Amino acid sequence: MPNKKTVALTTQQYEFIIKTIKEGFTVAGKVFRSNNRIATILVLEANLGLRIGDVLALTLHSIIKDGDRYRLNIIEDKTDKQRAFTVPLDIYNYIKMYCLENNIKPNARIFDLSDRAIQKQLKLVCDYLGFENISTHSFRKYFATQIYINNNYNIALVRQLLQHSNTSITQKYIGISTQEVENALNNHIKLL
Repeated sequence: MPNKKTVALTTQQYEFIIKTIKEGFTVAGKVFRSNNRIATILVLEANLGLRIGDVLALTLHSIIKDGDRYRLNIIEDKTDKQRAFTVPLDIYNYIKMYCLENNIKPNARIFDLSDRAIQKQLKLVCDYLGFENISTHSFRKYFATQIYINNNYNIALVRQLLQHSNTSITQKYIGISTQEVENALNNHIKLL
């Protein structure tokens, strides 16, 4: 898809997409059934900031108890970097409940699905909702953008969580300039 720039989701888009996937929808008489598996995959990408390939490779054993917390214990597919960030207890329980409900063993891949299958379903939903330039990567960008905004525009924190090599990559990635630049521009207005 040349010249297509995947955008970060807004919170409203995120909620509409997940709700639509979970409930199903009908277009021109064709029924698209609910799909909790794809919704769960996208929710995890949006909450953990992982790339879709890394979400698809997860097992329950990919999350280990480390003292009084849970953390990821994976090597990222794209970068070959160790990823050992905390998994909040609510997210761990969400994953564990999904595995229990679907009879998924702790050492088995949680999601036996291809990236392409998810992209196809996501495109159908986004077309139905009228959203453009959204792919599975939009959920990782959503994670990054929300972390940035909710943590006082701390680009260094987002860089660390995404494991980018420098903040300029992160800045381009989320499409937001640093808060200092935004403040400087807003504080400089001298209209006559």
